[in-house]
Amino acid sequence: MPAQDRIAEYAEELTAIRRDLHEHPELGFEEVRTSGIVAEKLKGWGIEVTTGIGKTGVIGVIKGNRPGRTVGLRADMDALPIHEQTNLPYASKTPGVMHACGHDGHTTMLLGAARYLAENRDFAGTAVLIFQPAEEGLGGARAMIEEGLFERFPCDEIYGLHNSPFDGPGEIGVKPGPAMAGANFFDITVTGRGGHAARPEATIDPLMIASALVGQLQTIVSRSVPSTSPVVLSVTQIHSGAAYNVIPEQATLCGTIRYFDREAAEIVARRMAEICDGFGRAHGATITLDLRNVFDVLMNDPDHSEHMLAAAAEITGAANARRKTDLVMGSEDFADMLAKVPGAYCTVGHGGDVPLHNAGFVLDDAILPVGAALLARMVETRGAAA
Repeated sequence: MPAQDRIAEYAEELTAIRRDLHEHPELGFEEVRTSGIVAEKLKGWGIEVTTGIGKTGVIGVIKGNRPGRTVGLRADMDALPIHEQTNLPYASKTPGVMHACGHDGHTTMLLGAARYLAENRDFAGTAVLIFQPAEEGLGGARAMIEEGLFERFPCDEIYGLHNSPFDGPGEIGVKPGPAMAGANFFDITVTGRGGHAARPEATIDPLMIASALVGQLQTIVSRSVPSTSPVVLSVTQIHSGAAYNVIPEQATLCGTIRYFDREAAEIVARRMAEICDGFGRAHGATITLDLRNVFDVLMNDPDHSEHMLAAAAEITGAANARRKTDLVMGSEDFADMLAKVPGAYCTVGHGGDVPLHNAGFVLDDAILPVGAALLARMVETRGAAA
């Protein structure tokens, strides 16, 4: 029986799994309950399981009934620090934590593919199922890689996916080549001299300096980076002060840089350092910049992208298998795995118009069997590849 037909038969069970995970979200490297459920399900289906890679990561291995290639499939498990506002009957029971990016769905899709492959095993080669923690900026992929993921479980190729409320239901899209931006995070600490708010002349006001710094940082992309190179610099946090009548000692700015060209990212980093140094000297303050890389540019191998599109056409029809051309400034740490093993990453469209990372985001459960069937089909088609 084709993967999509068999998986459709237990779609209600997948929905139940997904909603349970949604109700009990966990932040990065804290996915103890989630990884426990994953391991329990895999073992129940007779799948070889390894836990503890990348702290809470889980690996499942399924051998087919004949020799072939080893195909990796990856899903992320972590939630976001967002207070859910959907009013769903299965809304998060953990205050301030929510699956607002659909990782509960990705985990469920891979579990659906795992169940099908384990009960069938009519495929060549080996499937390596990678349930990854801490995708949301905490370095879960790098942690698994550093702890020997691909040395312990070598893969010939690897595939992943992400839900997309921006595409039509059932549309599967792949952008060959560079697809998603690399990302740096930064923290800027401005240290001045605190004092009474009624005597600002006796202080070095870090809030005033930090506020001016936000505006100045926005000139870097428009005036220092070549206009042909897509780069985004966003300040996303400012923290300072605790009283109405006190000018504080410090202010902190936090944010992110997204890029596709490493040289452009280096220009931004250099200019940030120069501006911080100049502002510090001009105002008599000390300004420190902590800038760190958290994601690589996600590069889809062109050939493997075509293989994924071919499988997608089988699942949802050729008209719904789309070769994308637009770059996405969002980032994804599956890029770190693709930097080690060739493969591809796709989007699976679904109903709803609330964006990701929003307190009102709702995943359409109808895509669970679609994503599960696509992942299973990648093993069936690529395990036997020459």
